[in-house]
Amino acid sequence: MTEAPTTGRWHYRRSLASRLIVLVTLAVALAVGFVAFGAFWTAKMQMQSTLDESLVDRATKAAYGGITLDAEVPSWALGAADIRILYITSDKRYQTFDQFPNLRLGEEEFDVAGGTSEQSVRTLVDENGEHYRVVAVPARVPGQALVLAQSLEPQRQTLAKLGGVMLLFGIAGVVGAAAAGWAVARNGLRPVRRLTRSVEEIARTEDLRPLPVGGDDEIARLATAFNHMLTALAASRDRQRQLVADAGHELRTPLTSLRTNLDLLSQAGADLPEEARAELLDDVGAQIEELTTLIGDLVELARDEPMTTTVVETVDLEDVVDRALARVRRRAPTVEFDATTEPWWLTGDRAALERAVTNLLDNAAKWSPSGGTVTVRLTHGVLVVDDQGPGISEEDLPHVFERFWRSRESRSMPGSGLGLAIVAQVVGRHAGTVTAGSAPSGGARLTMTLPGGSTEPVT
Repeated sequence: MTEAPTTGRWHYRRSLASRLIVLVTLAVALAVGFVAFGAFWTAKMQMQSTLDESLVDRATKAAYGGITLDAEVPSWALGAADIRILYITSDKRYQTFDQFPNLRLGEEEFDVAGGTSEQSVRTLVDENGEHYRVVAVPARVPGQALVLAQSLEPQRQTLAKLGGVMLLFGIAGVVGAAAAGWAVARNGLRPVRRLTRSVEEIARTEDLRPLPVGGDDEIARLATAFNHMLTALAASRDRQRQLVADAGHELRTPLTSLRTNLDLLSQAGADLPEEARAELLDDVGAQIEELTTLIGDLVELARDEPMTTTVVETVDLEDVVDRALARVRRRAPTVEFDATTEPWWLTGDRAALERAVTNLLDNAAKWSPSGGTVTVRLTHGVLVVDDQGPGISEEDLPHVFERFWRSRESRSMPGSGLGLAIVAQVVGRHAGTVTAGSAPSGGARLTMTLPGGSTEPVT
């Protein structure tokens, strides 16, 4: 047995609250880091620029203020005690004022003395590793230059203190962000935790009552969507219970009759006349056939599968109607069928469509009197079936396609009350409609409409 890898997608194994805290903390830490780095770099460059401008200004004023190679000029005369002064010539002679640091001057400074460069500003390091900012400007006398050097140690100390302060404030900001993230996660996810507890309670108790919804935010929308799902689930469960109850009620009658006939056959034995025995066996066969039909209808209704799980093909509805007519004519030889059809092509389940059309024709044949005529018309995808029966009353029209519903007139007739329900289910799966009404002859009119086209689609 192998264990799941510990690397990759680690955040999906963390709780939403911990992920929110981590993301808030990281976001604030990055923001604080960028701001601190920008402020530190800006301060450093500003201090460097200010120091350079000050050194260049002082060196220029001193160079044109009368300082010569042999002059004795202390550093305090330049306005700062930490400035070191050096006077150089183009032939690399020099004169120090005060105590000039042991710096290795380069061609940059001597180029200024020789007149090939206007000025030089750069950082040098002495033998002790101390950094100096060195400025060289041309003197009033040609072939000479004045060099000023000032230690960068005070500036480095100031920047170190500034960096330390920014680091402390940055750490405090990150800690504060983590605390804020924790508070936001705790308070912001409270509705999610409440919704989770409610869902877990529903899963445990199977109590499908809707959840209370307050507000109009994303959590409220989620709770509303979950309530819609609960409503649909409750309706599905109610339909399932009703189907089981109705099926049990419908199965009880043929089973009771079948048991009675079998008990009578077993008790009478050889004393039962042949004519009575044949009559009982015919009754048993009829009950078995009724049970078989009822079970088949129940299986068809219980499937209720989407079109993607069935065999979907291009179907000519005219051919389906013709096949159904041939089957029903054999079962109802005393009824005439006046049929006029035209091609209508659609994509769907051929077997289910044939079952639905057969149920429509069987229903019309059952209600039509002996010698009556069932009119069948298929035009532009609309199948109209008229019978010559008593018709459907206004109060019964809304219930025609309900499962196990049977009018008062039909309760004494054979059937399970599932045929038209199967029609409605099949038509709904094919994005069509089926309605019930009255025919001009006074009987019932059932109209089935299916989307499609009059020509066969090119595949």
